[in-house]
Amino acid sequence: MAYRLQRLKAMSRFLPRVYSGIHLQQSGRPFSLNSSLLNLPLHACENTSKRFEQKVCDSKRFSTVLQISNGSPPVADVLSFIASTFNEPEGPDHYWLNKVALTKDFTERDGVFLVVAGAFLEDSANMFEKVKSLQQRYPSLPAMGFQFGSSLCSAANHTRLVQLIMTEYITFPLLLTNKDFTEMKNGAWYILFRGFSNPFVYNENNADLGTLSKAIKELHLAQNDTSGLVPNLKSSWMKQVEVIKEPDVCSSFRNLLLYFPGCISVDESGDRLFLSDSNHHRIMILDGGGKILDCIGSSPGFEDGVFESAKLMRPLASVYHAADNCLYFVDSENHAIRRAVLEKRMVETVYPTCTKKSSSLWTWILDKLGIERDFDMKLEETESSLVLPWHLIKSEDDNLYIINRSFEILWVLELPSGTMQEVFEGSSKIMEICGQIIVDKVSILRRMPSDWLQHQFDTNCSLKEIPCAGLLSSLASFQDHVIICDTVGQRILKLNKNSGLVSNFQLSNFGILGLPYWLSSSLERVYSSGEEICGADIHFESFTLLPGKIDIDLNVDIPKNAELLEPLQEGCVWCQVRGAAVEVPGTDKIEASTEKVGSAQQWYDNLDTLVFSTPEEECVEEENTISDCKLPEGRVQINCVVNTSPGTSEVFIDAALYLKLKRDSNLHDSQEKMAETMVDFLKPERHGRMRRGTCIQYLLKVKRDLEDLIFITPLRVRIKLDILNHPKADNSKDFVLTDSEIKVNISL
Repeated sequence: MAYRLQRLKAMSRFLPRVYSGIHLQQSGRPFSLNSSLLNLPLHACENTSKRFEQKVCDSKRFSTVLQISNGSPPVADVLSFIASTFNEPEGPDHYWLNKVALTKDFTERDGVFLVVAGAFLEDSANMFEKVKSLQQRYPSLPAMGFQFGSSLCSAANHTRLVQLIMTEYITFPLLLTNKDFTEMKNGAWYILFRGFSNPFVYNENNADLGTLSKAIKELHLAQNDTSGLVPNLKSSWMKQVEVIKEPDVCSSFRNLLLYFPGCISVDESGDRLFLSDSNHHRIMILDGGGKILDCIGSSPGFEDGVFESAKLMRPLASVYHAADNCLYFVDSENHAIRRAVLEKRMVETVYPTCTKKSSSLWTWILDKLGIERDFDMKLEETESSLVLPWHLIKSEDDNLYIINRSFEILWVLELPSGTMQEVFEGSSKIMEICGQIIVDKVSILRRMPSDWLQHQFDTNCSLKEIPCAGLLSSLASFQDHVIICDTVGQRILKLNKNSGLVSNFQLSNFGILGLPYWLSSSLERVYSSGEEICGADIHFESFTLLPGKIDIDLNVDIPKNAELLEPLQEGCVWCQVRGAAVEVPGTDKIEASTEKVGSAQQWYDNLDTLVFSTPEEECVEEENTISDCKLPEGRVQINCVVNTSPGTSEVFIDAALYLKLKRDSNLHDSQEKMAETMVDFLKPERHGRMRRGTCIQYLLKVKRDLEDLIFITPLRVRIKLDILNHPKADNSKDFVLTDSEIKVNISL
């Protein structure tokens, strides 16, 4: 019996293994990694590849979907090559995009990982929908992309990838290599593994969500570990900063006024337009002349509330409901349908339903400590779950038709109750239900220039029967014009229905937008987490003064090749004081009598001023104030007043200046020179390591007048104040307060 068992064990080494119905082939002998690491510098893989090489050599699980050739299994080559590039953002054979998203999970944690290989330069909407659906089910599942091929070195392909990342909102890291892995061509491949060994490999043809989800669970159960199936929540003495992943490689384009303006809807009776500035996570409310009236959303996230505090995550299509004076819109990356109550200026979640948190004191304390979420979301993995919605259509029976970007799923949501009625799959069913509505809406695009349409087709999914269906939510009829979102040129166009002329839809009143979220740096974020917001030059100044009131004047010089579009408004300036100082409101800058007056008497005096002043006097006073603040062309002044005490203080002043290139005859003749000048302002090398040449090529690709492209130039000033002790008065009992003035000159 012992001899038979020994022979059986010996034979088993040459037999394939079977796991959960998947036929897996075993390699007969260890393989060499030398062929997969051609021309890589030794220091690039000295630390990382040694740790992973043994794990990959021990791999014994490969799907028979792959055509295994003689020599090294192709998946092992892929995993070993990926492992060798972790320590180098760029090498002879590779280049990382979104590298900031490559966390320690890939290098130090023995967990389950997902690699999506190939098909990034093809029609890959379905691939990204699958990946994001898996990350919705398993939020702690690390994912990365892998694209190979000798043609990746071209500037055209780099530009295509930047547009793809911007359109699909790819937040996971993407590894590019000019090496060829011929066995893994023919579409997208999904590689699931744990600890860079024993991978499950699926081609896009047999990789449905159920199969991939089952493989993830099996990899966790193999180690009796389910920690990766739930979010990794941390708790400490300080409130955890909410971490939102954004496409790092495209983050320099956040400083454009519009960053992927994806969708638009209108309220003709109210002379309002609702523009989804999708990658800025906000919805602008405009009037017919382009003036910004209001803004829905403050920053990326998922939170209901007033417009200034509500958080959205890539809003897209919207529909105005006149009866309720509400705007229903798609919150795509949150997989939700939200509602903006315009009269109350409140954002609510319609689907999925939310359970609002308790208003008790204990709940408030837990929330401040970062232990409890803002609300509990009731998400169920059912067929009716909403995943990555994109388009929104209002039906005749007052329901909402919700369609995903690839036109493969249609959800029917009942408006009064917010319940999901039905779910239809397949483009044929969508054509049957919504085909005529789509045809009627996009038919006007026949009058648009063919070259512009071709640019949009390259970045939008459509139905075979309706080539322009992907632009369904990107256009709206408004009075005598058709308003169209140009997601490639980052602008809004208007088509005159009568003349057929196409022109830019100019926006104004930028102060309503306030200081952008990526420029604001609250003290809690800067000092508690030790992180600074990158992407802007920080101007440091230091002064030693006596205690008292300090008037700080910042004189900012605009670059000679740019012009300021509008005077700087208060909403675009953020000021905060730290230490032994406090900011004084702007009204306190007015000189007052030295006689001490009680606070109650001051309140009555202010009330008398309001009562006895006429509207005409107020208007004249306001006009005079504005006229007095006029400065020479090319200069902006910011004033801040603080009261100080002995000790050390710091004043933080951030501002957003809206500029555009100054019309220059020397630049106007060369589009390339204008693109280079624009890149000097965007500074892509500080945002995700985007190559300067790639950014220039992208700006040239948009085929628009770059002199009309509005961008934000951030201003960041840090002033350190060392305040001496109070000087004594003549009677040696009272303290003397000194009024000081500081002038700081800054050139952008």
